Amino acid sequence: MSYIDWQDFQKVELCVGTIVDVQDFPEARKPAYKLLVDFGQDIGVKKSSAQITDLYTRQELLGKQVIAVVNFPVKQIGPFMSECLVTGFSREDGAVVLAVPDATIGNGARLA
Repeated sequence: MSYIDWQDFQKVELCVGTIVDVQDFPEARKPAYKLLVDFGQDIGVKKSSAQITDLYTRQELLGKQVIAVVNFPVKQIGPFMSECLVTGFSREDGAVVLAVPDATIGNGARLA
C-alpha cells in the first residue's frame, strides 16, 4: 500500500449526486449503464459509465443517491464521454456494490 498525504486527499472531490437517468450501454466491452447524475446547482448534471449491471436494474438506480468523484478529466469510453466516476466496491465475484450515503443529503454535498 502506498500512502498519500492530507493535501492529496483534499484534491479529490467526492460528492453526492442523484441518478436521474439510466440507459443501457450496449457498446461497452463489459456490461454497463450510462448514467446521468445530478450534483446540484453548483456542479450540475454529469454523465458516467458504470459497470453495475450485476446487482442493479435500471429501475432500482433511478433516484438513488451515489458518491462520485466529480473532478477527474473527461474520459472516453467507447462512443461515450464519462464526466465523473461513480464509486463502489468490488465483490469477490466481480460484482460492484455502490458506495452510497446512508441518509438523504443534498446533491453536491462533499465528503467531509
